[in-house]
Amino acid sequence: MTEQETAVLAAADALVGAFSRHDRDAYFDAFAPEATFLFYNLDRRLNDRAAYEAEWALWEERDGFRVLACRSTDRRVQFAGNVAIFTHAVETDLTIGGETMTNSERETIVFLRNAAGCWLAIHEHLSAIPPDLP
Repeated sequence: MTEQETAVLAAADALVGAFSRHDRDAYFDAFAPEATFLFYNLDRRLNDRAAYEAEWALWEERDGFRVLACRSTDRRVQFAGNVAIFTHAVETDLTIGGETMTNSERETIVFLRNAAGCWLAIHEHLSAIPPDLP
């Protein structure tokens, strides 16, 4: 494993770990302010981190949204210069509307290495895994 791959996986682990703990501040700190988000359960793209933070707050207030745990498997990193594309399968235990559930999804997170050498997420795309697929 290369040093770059190790650094990207560490950035992904920090992001997924914060999400898993429902640590809102640490989670959003892993994203650049201009990051964009595509979620299969929303009818629109979120065009920056602030829009996602507002959506998250709405989910918490309106729906009782809370992440209980998250597991990342089938991880892969690809590089294109200062851009890293991280893909994985993600299984999330969460509470919505007082019900506990588990979502099985596939996710792509695009990271950009900034001038300080840190990898920040600049795009996230989440897709549901159909129930009939492993």
